[in-house]
Amino acid sequence: MGAAMTTNYQQLLDSDSRPVPPVLREQSRPEFDTAPLDAARYTSQAFFDAEDREMWSRVWQMACRLEDIPEIGDVEVYDIVDRSALIVRSGTEEVRAYHNVCLHRGRKLLTQAGRVESIRCGFHGWSWNLDGNLNSLPCRSEFAHLADDDLSLVPVRAETWGGFVFVNFDPEAEPLVDYLGVLPEHFVRWQPEHCYKAAHVARVIPCNWKVAQEAFMESYHVVATHPQILPFFDDVGSQYDVYGKHVNRNLAAFGAASPHMGEGHGARAVVDGMLEMWGRTPDAVPSGREDAGARAVLGNISRRALGRKVAGGLDDATDAEMLDALVYNVFPNFAPWGGFAPNIVYRWRPNGRDVDSCIMEVMMLKRLPADGGRPEAAKVHWLGEDEPWSAAQELPILGPVIDQDMENMPLVQRGLKASPTGKVHLASYAESRIRHFHQTLDRYLSGNRRE
Repeated sequence: MGAAMTTNYQQLLDSDSRPVPPVLREQSRPEFDTAPLDAARYTSQAFFDAEDREMWSRVWQMACRLEDIPEIGDVEVYDIVDRSALIVRSGTEEVRAYHNVCLHRGRKLLTQAGRVESIRCGFHGWSWNLDGNLNSLPCRSEFAHLADDDLSLVPVRAETWGGFVFVNFDPEAEPLVDYLGVLPEHFVRWQPEHCYKAAHVARVIPCNWKVAQEAFMESYHVVATHPQILPFFDDVGSQYDVYGKHVNRNLAAFGAASPHMGEGHGARAVVDGMLEMWGRTPDAVPSGREDAGARAVLGNISRRALGRKVAGGLDDATDAEMLDALVYNVFPNFAPWGGFAPNIVYRWRPNGRDVDSCIMEVMMLKRLPADGGRPEAAKVHWLGEDEPWSAAQELPILGPVIDQDMENMPLVQRGLKASPTGKVHLASYAESRIRHFHQTLDRYLSGNRRE
């Protein structure tokens, strides 16, 4: 079987059944050198410690969704390496964040999410109001040398975008809207603030946090790691864009076959493959209907299925917005998908101070229902360290795919530690988002993050 002709992502958009929004027509092709990376970036405790000191202390990080803290007194805990922040709904329209540290003897104040009337330390009973001001402490006269104003909780910068709450431990950090660059403009049409968190699954993975993250930053691995999706996923035609220091993206098409499938793989096979992935039988599409184009047929199926459940329907949503992986990354560890189908959100974090393990989280955002209600946000489902992602029933399609990625990650970490060359080589274009990530990381490590 001969190789099929390669079609780039913009050519697929040319045949979309709806007018394509300008943000998907943009191209911001990255240009980087081709020098190898040092494998020690993933294995060295000294490099990890530099990330903690120079980067994690200064970047905006997605901490939670607003629907995680819907009521006054709701609290989330966000941990990163040795730092911890409390994110508090302190008013109907007000969210604050504080260092999660008691100002008396340094105990961590809270270890998990919940609802409180005041923030209380379990060691000696000191407590604070939701606005961070001291509420009470036993035997106040013992601390007559301290004024109440000296004992307010230390704030952490907290700002919101798209229904997400971000924190930054640097009080001098640039505003979140500046840090996010093009992201707010690109997501205006998709309105993640009009979504709710329908699933949230987390697991500890035995690899450096960058190894895990980079497994989701390119389509190049699909041919070897996810061959079952090649009949309906165009890995080779993926588009990679870079925007400023903090944002990049991958636009990758479903409903179009990989060139690796060869010339004989037609539209009917593409449609049947996608239907099987969705758990639908091929007779959902009458024979001959695929002549309209596989992406148009599949886009219509998705629009009808999802549009009935959301206010206003999805008649104007393009095939691309209903089918494709429109994956954005915001430095350092936040990856929201664009479009109108249930949107995936990834987050990766170090697991404490362990350079060889990390925490990976997968969230699913769904559109608010047509009745105008806001369903309760899903709680975190923690998988055991040996439990597969496919065990998470809330990720019926995605879980088995991530399990395939999981087969690589620990082996990559072990291989990097044993590398005879100490070098990591990257593709010039297909892995350019990884190159961009490391370029930005180096800016922080060198103290030039504002350049």
